[in-house]
Amino acid sequence: MNRSQAIILQALLLNRCNNQRQLAKLTGFSLGKINQNLKQLKAERWLTADNRATPKTQTLLQSGQPQHAVILAAGYGMRMVPINTEQPKGLLQVHGQTLIERLIQQLHAVGVKQIDVIVGFMKEHFEFLTDKYGVNLIVNSHYHEFNNLFSLALVNSQHLHNSYIIPSDVWLKENPFHPFELYPWYMVSSQSKDEQPWYSTKARKFNRSDARHPGNIPVGIAYLTDNLAQSFAPQLMKDAQSSQYNNNFWESALVETGWDQMSSNIIDQNHFAEINTYEELLNLDANSDHLNNQAIDIITKQLGIQRQQIHHIEVLKKGMTNRSFKFSVDDRRYIMRIPGAGTNKLINRKHEAAVYKAIQPLHIAEPVLYFDPDNGYKLSRFIPHSRNCDAQNWDDVQRCMDFLRHFHEKNLKVDHQFDLFGQIDFYEQLRGQASAYRDYQQTKEAVQALRPYLQQHRSQWTLCHIDANADNFLFVKNGNKAEELRLIDWEYAGMQDPHLDIAMFAAYSMYDRPAVDKLIDCYFHGQCSATNRTKIYGYLAAAGLLWSNWCEYKQTLGLDFGSYSLAQYRFAKNYSQLALQRMKEGQSND
Repeated sequence: MNRSQAIILQALLLNRCNNQRQLAKLTGFSLGKINQNLKQLKAERWLTADNRATPKTQTLLQSGQPQHAVILAAGYGMRMVPINTEQPKGLLQVHGQTLIERLIQQLHAVGVKQIDVIVGFMKEHFEFLTDKYGVNLIVNSHYHEFNNLFSLALVNSQHLHNSYIIPSDVWLKENPFHPFELYPWYMVSSQSKDEQPWYSTKARKFNRSDARHPGNIPVGIAYLTDNLAQSFAPQLMKDAQSSQYNNNFWESALVETGWDQMSSNIIDQNHFAEINTYEELLNLDANSDHLNNQAIDIITKQLGIQRQQIHHIEVLKKGMTNRSFKFSVDDRRYIMRIPGAGTNKLINRKHEAAVYKAIQPLHIAEPVLYFDPDNGYKLSRFIPHSRNCDAQNWDDVQRCMDFLRHFHEKNLKVDHQFDLFGQIDFYEQLRGQASAYRDYQQTKEAVQALRPYLQQHRSQWTLCHIDANADNFLFVKNGNKAEELRLIDWEYAGMQDPHLDIAMFAAYSMYDRPAVDKLIDCYFHGQCSATNRTKIYGYLAAAGLLWSNWCEYKQTLGLDFGSYSLAQYRFAKNYSQLALQRMKEGQSND
């Protein structure tokens, strides 16, 4: 039995139709092709003369019964802000029913009861499914690092035979699953887009898209027959063990092994919805309980709008402390900040609110419209026509250092300080376990040895930004005038030695020694004393240990900052030794 015959036979038996025109509509084939293949199916004794299943076909249907299903539900769903701060995508409610429960019930309706659900982000939220539906939860502990190819590879390979593979974030108007499946298929939308790689031919095969044939939008649901899984499963496991596939979707392994065997299962674009954003959920079900989100409530109340007026929600790059999104109301853009995991232990939001109040008359920060000192939610106007400082562009850096020095000379006061060495100890305690660095204690002792010198030579105590990294300096176009500078994100700010801000800029920029010295010269216009230079080296060592501990704590929450964490620990080691050596050689006093 060839591909076309299997498609026609399944459509005929599932829909119990003898009308060739109806079969043509169901399959997308021409009437001539329907007629030709029906004759062949009868000649090969798959069908009786009146289009009924023969005993031979009944045996085939029994072997073609789906046995398993895998639902992929491990990911963050980063585009789903702000809902993904409270709920994983698979548990979004649409028309009174969660997405994943609807899928499970649709699977149960066709007799599929062996269901693996791969979880990771907010995995605890899915636990109830075990008792309610008898599903098997599989935890992907690396959901924040790898894409869903790795998730699927965690499944017992035998569970990929005669199995559905399903994303958890899709809503289907009608049940797409069947009590028997006679061929492998991959579901795509009837809608096409230029950037999609594959399009469905009239024969229900997949070809590479081109200028004449834009690709069908993938839905991500597939059915793997036993024969196909025999080649696909080993390739999937092999790819999952290679780091070059870390960011791949599971379909890449299918393309390598069995894509030519897959038939397209085309679904009307109006009969399904893939819910990736708040707006998509709103369009599908404006009454969903999950639209009642704290961040959205703040926005509607503060701006005096309805939630339907919120458009173009866009995730900003994943910050180290917070998760923020940009959105539009009419022709104005705004930013909503949502505190990140563990932030309540790191940031005193009442202190942050006091800082924004102190700097407000200077108009040097982002325009804050709302700030909750209890939980850190912040709503501000988006600053258009702006760009971040380029830490490798020394014209930019010079302007930032001039801005920073001018701000320090304002000598602003608040009622709290940033306790540098206290914070080092605090982050160390938060991680709740020994450092991963074998020589951590030795490094910490070297940094601590600098403390008396730093206290003895500290400059005038003033309000400092502390988080003074290049990304927080914005150059803003103002018509034909020179770009204005803004300094945003003041959550760590407090009273400190202003020279600590210089060290922080260097640490974030991961400068080498010549660049550090050049940065210092930018701030002091080439007039830095030996004392201040040694002190800034010491601050750089302390900053490195501070942020190294911070990274190790964040890693306990499942967040990894890659080479940044290693660079910070290296600053602690190298610059503590450099500062101590300069003190020993008398290069620490003017």
